[in-house]
This record gives sequence, structure tokens and C-alpha cells, in this order.
Amino acid sequence: MGAAWVAGVTRARGMLVRRLGVPGARRIAAAGTLDDALHELATASSYRCPASDAAVPTLQREVTASLLWHLRVLAGWLPRRGVECLRLLASGFEIANIEAHLRRVSGSDVPQPYAMGALSTVWNRLAGVSEPEALRAAVTASPWRDPGDTAASMAVTLRLTAAARTAARIPPAVRWSAGRAALLVARERFVHGRPLPATAVGPAVGLLGPAAARASTYDDFRRSLPATAGWALHGIDDPADLWQAEGRWWRDIEQDGLRLASRARYDMVPVVGAVAVLSADAWRTRAVLELVADDTAPPEDFDALA
Repeated sequence: MGAAWVAGVTRARGMLVRRLGVPGARRIAAAGTLDDALHELATASSYRCPASDAAVPTLQREVTASLLWHLRVLAGWLPRRGVECLRLLASGFEIANIEAHLRRVSGSDVPQPYAMGALSTVWNRLAGVSEPEALRAAVTASPWRDPGDTAASMAVTLRLTAAARTAARIPPAVRWSAGRAALLVARERFVHGRPLPATAVGPAVGLLGPAAARASTYDDFRRSLPATAGWALHGIDDPADLWQAEGRWWRDIEQDGLRLASRARYDMVPVVGAVAVLSADAWRTRAVLELVADDTAPPEDFDALA
């Protein structure tokens, strides 16, 4: 047991105290106005809250940016192995930056990138790239490998690669990563009706097996999944209902994370658990803000998030 692990685990557990949680999210969902909801959010949690006249996507981005900031702070308390774990668990932020940068160099207006700091794998070297071809080459030369030659292939490949890298390096996250891969592939194949990009087949096979990767129907796909991934689609008989599985995936990793974070040990496991809980809390908070801003959303819509 090293002093850095003791400090890092203690810090990670302490960060859970200021999460919103289901009770806090219920209070926000019951707020009369978005302004009231943001006041409650600022009072009850550690999320940064911009002015209530900001667009909902801006408010949601502030929630995820707050999560990233806390992960960067946590990284400062951890030994190198802990920082490597956080870098993998925070890879969604880097993927968002890469995708936005591709749109930026193609001439679109996009938000400012997330500040990755020490949690960057390749982003700190990509920010100055100004051509789409150069961006792909730089990503290909990194641990991300070839992301494909279109925005659509990049979106699928990077996310499956992130899941595969996380499963390979963080044993407690294998089930989460495989479940996430099953959801991604099912949505791509059987909702959007697109074949997997060639660059995404490798990580998909690694997580789901060759039979699932080549399945031609949704039923065959579900039957072919290993147990580590099949749980994510349990009870989802129609691909149109995959959005329900997405919410369940988040709720499951939150419960798993709470169990891991409470383990009486000072190593990677409680840290991974705390990050899972904080990530699920940010997902729920973003969703609740969207519900509050939608005057037509019935109150029972929150039940899908709790």
C-alpha cells in the first residue's frame, strides 16, 4: 500500500459526497423553472452552473466539464498507474475533442475543446493540426490507431477502441466496456442499418467475439454475445428500445461503482468505482436538466433515470 494510493482513494471517496445522486436529481426534476433547477444544482452539488439563459446543451456541457475537472484533480493525488486508469476512463472527453476538431478543421463552428491536461492521450498533440488528413494520421500514430476516413467511422471506431483499451487495462471495467460495445454495435448495425467500419471490426471482435460481430440479425447478435456483454441487452427484444438499455447501463455501472468504491482497500479498484459513480451522476444530471427545460415532458419521464 503506497501513500499515493491511500491519498488518491481517500480523495476519490470524498468526491462522492458532493454528487447529486437520485434524491438531488428528483429535487431538480421537481423545480418549477430552469433557474430554480440551476440554483438547486449549485447548492446541492459540485457542478459549475452558468447563467440560466444559456442553452441546454451549454448547461449540459458545463456538467461534463465539471466532471472532467474533478477527474483531473483526482489524477494529481494518484500514482502513475492510477493516472493511466483515469486517462482510459476519461477517454470519452478526448473522443469528443477529436470529433469536434475534425468538424473545426472542416470549417464548422464547434465549442471550445475540453481541457484534458494530464488525462490526454493524444489531444495535446492534435490541437494544432489544421487538415483532416493530418488529423487522421496523427490519431493513427497514437494508441487510438486508425479511426477511419469519415466522421461516422471515426465515431464508432474511437468508441469501440476506447472500450477495448479500457477492458484490457482495467479488470473491474471489463463488464462495463463489453456492455457498452454491445450497445454501440447494436445501434450501428440494427438501428442505423450500417455495417461496422473496417477500422472498428477488430475492437468489436475482441470484446464481443467473431460470431456477434458478423451476426446478420438483431436476434442472432443477442444470442452470440458473451455473458460479459449480453447483460446490457437483456430484455430488449426490439432495437428501437435500445434507449432503455442505455439508461440501464448507466444505472448498473453506478451500482457496481458504489460497491467497488466501498471496498476496504487502497488501490485501483475503489478509484475506478468512484469514477463510475461520478460519471453516472453527470449523465443523470445532464438528462434531468433537459427534462426541466422541456415544458412538455411528463414527471414520470424521470423514472427512466432513477
